[in-house]
Amino acid sequence: MGIGTSIFLIALGAILTFALDASLGGIDLDVVGWILMAAGVLGLIMTTLIWGRRRQVVTTSEPAVHTRVEEPVEYRRVEERRDVAPPL
Repeated sequence: MGIGTSIFLIALGAILTFALDASLGGIDLDVVGWILMAAGVLGLIMTTLIWGRRRQVVTTSEPAVHTRVEEPVEYRRVEERRDVAPPL
């Protein structure tokens, strides 16, 4: 689950819990809202933990030995020509 999906679930659960005053036959929308908010918070925590592990920096050090001799850079002028048709 991504961060956006988690925030969406939290918002949807808050709307169902706090903003709606409707009743569905046999379904308590307040409980559904609380469950969605809990799933969103859990998903947000899990996503941040997983993303936190991915962003660890691993550095390796290699000896800085340059054995290649660099050749001088040659610059050339390039001209571009376009044929543009006159407007009709």
